[in-house]
Amino acid sequence: MRNPPLDPDVADAAPTGQALTSYDQEHLVTYLRLLDADAEAADWREVATIVLHIDPIREPERARHAYDSHLARAKWMSESGYRYLLRPSALE
Repeated sequence: MRNPPLDPDVADAAPTGQALTSYDQEHLVTYLRLLDADAEAADWREVATIVLHIDPIREPERARHAYDSHLARAKWMSESGYRYLLRPSALE
């Protein structure tokens, strides 16, 4: 696996399946940033603006949905999805 981008654009919703996707691999840094912000109880609107690049004032529903889905995916990655990164095929 090559190094993931540091600040990639995000989709309106993160993946929801039980398999690691190329989107997940590209957004590992995004997921880490979301987990850090969540641990610090950061305001979701600020996180949406800074991490997800979505303006919660102009697009409140889109921003909230993107934030919720990406945070849920980040938590999945930290609880079980990381195991897929340990497989040799994930490193290609």
